[in-house]
Amino acid sequence: MTKNKPAKNANEFDRRFDDGEDVCDLLDMSRVKILRPGKKVRITIDMAEELVNDIDQIRESIGVDRGALIKVWLHERVQQEKTQNLLRK
Repeated sequence: MTKNKPAKNANEFDRRFDDGEDVCDLLDMSRVKILRPGKKVRITIDMAEELVNDIDQIRESIGVDRGALIKVWLHERVQQEKTQNLLRK
């Protein structure tokens, strides 16, 4: 198997990928970070009915499950807090 010539820019890389070309040789896998979600833990949260209704209106408008939406929001907030904590140090 011959090595592919490096892509000259991101557009060329995207085109080659979209055309079904094998682009594995063009990627630097030495810096890849594999994330594993880990063990799942169930939590229970009591909240005001109004807040749940507001969440349900949002989730219905974008077509996702309530639990999925809350998980995404929590994940985004945790990442934001981590970033801010790193900047404070």
